[in-house]
Amino acid sequence: MAYVSNMVLEVFTVAIWEKKSMLWCSCLMPVLLWWSTEAWAGGVQYELRVDGLACPFCSYGIEKKFKKTPGVTGIEFDLERGLVIVRTAEGVELSEERLQQIVADSGFTLRGVKRRLLESP
Repeated sequence: MAYVSNMVLEVFTVAIWEKKSMLWCSCLMPVLLWWSTEAWAGGVQYELRVDGLACPFCSYGIEKKFKKTPGVTGIEFDLERGLVIVRTAEGVELSEERLQQIVADSGFTLRGVKRRLLESP
C-alpha cells in the first residue's frame, strides 16, 4: 500500500510541476519575445511626412536640427514624396511629440510618422 501511495504522490507531484512549468512558460514567453525584438534591435527608423518640403534648401534646415539631436545616426530626404527618413542608434527612441517639435522648430509641419525597428548589424 505504501508503494502505491508513493507512486500516486509522485504522479501528483509531476502533474503539479508540469502545470507550474506551463504557467511559468506562458508568463515568460511574452517577455522573451519582447526582449528579443526591442532590446536587441539595431535602432529605429522614422519616416516623417512633412508639409512644405520641396527643395534641398528646405531640407537643410531640418537636417541641421536632427543632427543636433542626440542618438540620430542618419538623415535622408525624399523631396518628391515629402519625406524625411531619420535613423537612430540602438536604444534611442524619439517620441512623436519630440519629432513634431524638431520639425516645427525647422519651420515645417509634421503630417505623419511611420516607425520601423532596424536589425542589429
